[in-house]
Amino acid sequence: QVQLVESGGGLVQPGGSLRLSCAATNLLFSIANMGWYRQAPGKEREFVARIISGSITGYADSVKGRFTFSRDNAKNTVYLQMNSLKPEDTAVYYCNAVYRGSAYWGQGTQVTVSS
Repeated sequence: QVQLVESGGGLVQPGGSLRLSCAATNLLFSIANMGWYRQAPGKEREFVARIISGSITGYADSVKGRFTFSRDNAKNTVYLQMNSLKPEDTAVYYCNAVYRGSAYWGQGTQVTVSS
């Protein structure tokens, strides 16, 4: 069973930074398409960023220029570096893997941006 475990969330002031990590197990990590999504209270889950075909990245317009998605295949881990955080970035962030036709989700990590 594929497992995804997120970490790195927390409370940060506006303008601050956080780095989220997602460690994946029980899959051939190098061929998985990986992504980050988020869900704010009372809202639907939304796309944040993805890496496909090993290295091609895509970002939601709301995070372009502020967030950077990277992966370390040797560690089976992806990262989301989040800079210049805004209160509207507050949400539970979920790691996603699409692997051999199936989608998998982590349990989520809370990010709160507040002064």
